[in-house]
Amino acid sequence: MRNWPLSELSITTPRLELRHPSLDDLDELGDRAAEGVHEDGFMPFLFPWTDTDPAGRARSTMQYHFRMWAELSPASWSIDFVVVHDGRIVGTQGIAAKNFLVTREAGTGSWLGRRFQGQGIGTEMRKAVLHLAFAGLGANYAVTEAFEDNHASLAVTRKLGYQGDGVTMHDRQGKPALTHRFRLAREDWTESPGFEIHNLAGCLPLFGLDT
Repeated sequence: MRNWPLSELSITTPRLELRHPSLDDLDELGDRAAEGVHEDGFMPFLFPWTDTDPAGRARSTMQYHFRMWAELSPASWSIDFVVVHDGRIVGTQGIAAKNFLVTREAGTGSWLGRRFQGQGIGTEMRKAVLHLAFAGLGANYAVTEAFEDNHASLAVTRKLGYQGDGVTMHDRQGKPALTHRFRLAREDWTESPGFEIHNLAGCLPLFGLDT
């Protein structure tokens, strides 16, 4: 789409493609959400969007992406890629920032369809958006946060070299729950071979950055 250059933005890795989703992509991503993202009785998200029936999860997934598209501005943006593995959409990986031109700091968030977990995909897709943040957008820091019982997310974060950045107490479905915050500085980031960003130049003005 000429007037929406993000539609051409993608990142490729040795196993994955992360791309800005089409409507058909969102439909398939909604199917992954409907199939399930985590085990029953566990809530890894600050906003409990998965706490509903399969149709509700699919609809919420699509509405979230529509909302992020509509609200995007240089002062506050969220780019949420679909993650493609072996020709199938398996999850989503996001990168977001507020006042990026000043802070040079971006946060990440993601989820994988439950049947695709435990295959190293989560680590590789996080590496992909870190490559976008540091090599593509010139970030100085990447940050992330996860509940203390979200062991898979915490393992990815620690594997990639983030340092602890404090804790926050939340109300999670009526009960207190602690999240751990983490920060990765540019100088602690290790660039991985085989990661490439495609069609970023035309998107830079949407982030307030020069081409």
